[in-house]
Amino acid sequence: MIFKTFWRKKETIKDKKSDLEIKTDIFKYRTDLEMRFTDLDMMGHVNNAVYFTYMEIGRTKYWKQAIQWDWKKTGVVMGQASITYLKPLHLGDKISIYVRTSRIGNTSFDLEYIIVKTQNSEEIICSKGKTVCVVYDYETKSPVKIPERERNKMIEFEQLETS
Repeated sequence: MIFKTFWRKKETIKDKKSDLEIKTDIFKYRTDLEMRFTDLDMMGHVNNAVYFTYMEIGRTKYWKQAIQWDWKKTGVVMGQASITYLKPLHLGDKISIYVRTSRIGNTSFDLEYIIVKTQNSEEIICSKGKTVCVVYDYETKSPVKIPERERNKMIEFEQLETS
């Protein structure tokens, strides 16, 4: 039997943002990730939720090594996190993550991520992600302005244009 839907004559509109080519050369920070056996699901690939852990590990290393974020003075919470899965990661894959600050606002900033695996000396992009990070005062339980020191470190490291 063949069913045809007559009331849906409109073509599916494709999201133009998803067609953008992903380029790692705009990222200035890259670090290796260590896969754990516990990261795998019963299908033998890295579980989808673990990618967010990989983003957290990459983010923490980025803030420590590139930005020198002062955790004792300034907290950060996640306002939003998203990921697009492109290719699976399997046990034994050599994986790395690229991290960059792509936007700086008053109380928040965006981080972008690309997770890659290396096969035959070639990097294969497996996922791309984004988090909106909100600078947060745990005592007042409210967002606060990004401290000038950290703001300037992000701008300098990423060579971002200031407006």
